[in-house]
Amino acid sequence: MDIAALSMAMSAVDLKQQSSLKVMDKAMNNAESEGNQVVNMIEESIPHPSLGNQIDLKG
Repeated sequence: MDIAALSMAMSAVDLKQQSSLKVMDKAMNNAESEGNQVVNMIEESIPHPSLGNQIDLKG
């Protein structure tokens, strides 16, 4: 294999690796963002601590 072909092959491999890393980075960022949104939804769904502790029997 000559040097030019070897250089082109190495460049193609490097490009594939860089693009794979970019895609993985975006996927990780999306997963982190969605995880934070789920945590916020769970925290907002927790009822107030004093709700349901008293029953009105005078009605």
